[in-house]
Amino acid sequence: MFPPNQKPPGRSIGKGMLIVSFSLGLVALTIFFDGVLQSQSNPNNEPEFNETDNGVKEVVLQRNRQGHYVANGTINGVPVTFLLDTGATDVAIPAAIARKAGLNQGYISQAATANGIIQVYSTILDELQLGNIRLHDIKASITPSMGGETILLGMSALKQIEFMQRGSNLTLRQIPAF
Repeated sequence: MFPPNQKPPGRSIGKGMLIVSFSLGLVALTIFFDGVLQSQSNPNNEPEFNETDNGVKEVVLQRNRQGHYVANGTINGVPVTFLLDTGATDVAIPAAIARKAGLNQGYISQAATANGIIQVYSTILDELQLGNIRLHDIKASITPSMGGETILLGMSALKQIEFMQRGSNLTLRQIPAF
């Protein structure tokens, strides 16, 4: 049929198609599982919210796989990711995010954290938004030693809203001031 040093014509094309198909399958699986992992880390990419007839704004957050409440929101209109932290006195912001949000560094001070004493700069957030809840003039700390892209949403913001946990859901409520 074919001389010993010649391969059938469709054989190398078939191997190439198999390699391309396998590669595309790996890319598709990577994209799919990346989305699954992201939703487990932050199930609140678009937090569920509503407003009652009497003007109470509510945001319902789902706990993530690690047991934390993580949600997307904004600071001064810049998209951010919050980790709710009732143990944090202030909203703690990594320096890189503070620059993106145009925050001014105020006076320098020290803060006690789980990792020891660190240097922080005071700042004020013009607006912090989570779902339909908007808070204004929030005391915060720019934390140069803090890496990552997550902001600790501490008590300087959380004290202005009610929150209630039931099962794996946390409901935040902003009562209008009359």
